[in-house]
Amino acid sequence: ELERLERLLRLPRGHKYGVRGPRKAPVLQTNNGPGLTGLMTIAAHLVKQAKKDQLLGSTVEEKAVVQQWLEYRVTRVDGGSTKEDIRTILKDLNIHLEDKVYLAGNSFTLADILMYYGLHHIMVDLTVQEKEKYLNVSRWFNHIQHYPGVRQHLSHVVFIKNRLYSSAH
Repeated sequence: ELERLERLLRLPRGHKYGVRGPRKAPVLQTNNGPGLTGLMTIAAHLVKQAKKDQLLGSTVEEKAVVQQWLEYRVTRVDGGSTKEDIRTILKDLNIHLEDKVYLAGNSFTLADILMYYGLHHIMVDLTVQEKEKYLNVSRWFNHIQHYPGVRQHLSHVVFIKNRLYSSAH
């Protein structure tokens, strides 16, 4: 996931990643100083290294919303293992995305990227009916998977669009 982010940010390869502890927290070994631990910390570091700070939010409020969704990703999505957890996550996101293009409003941010990576395995397994039930999440997810450079080697998730009118009259 962090390597995908690296490619998306067009950073030179060569970062060394590992995991630490029972929850397998990601670790980035740095040349100067101690390693960095945690998905949010490492991802924010990579964004700053790539000089793409706009991905962390432009305004104070947007930065807080990005941080909020990154925390949600780590605490809820990564921890969500039961069907009920997944339903709650999709319901929360569906409500939030009702009137938004991206998680932080009108701007594509790190929250969208990492939430997309975190939800990919869930979205792949949803039925057509479940995707329709969580229409706002499906719309957002489909939009993000088509964002240049995001999907990379992850499988394309298909969303069937119902035709309102057929070509036959």
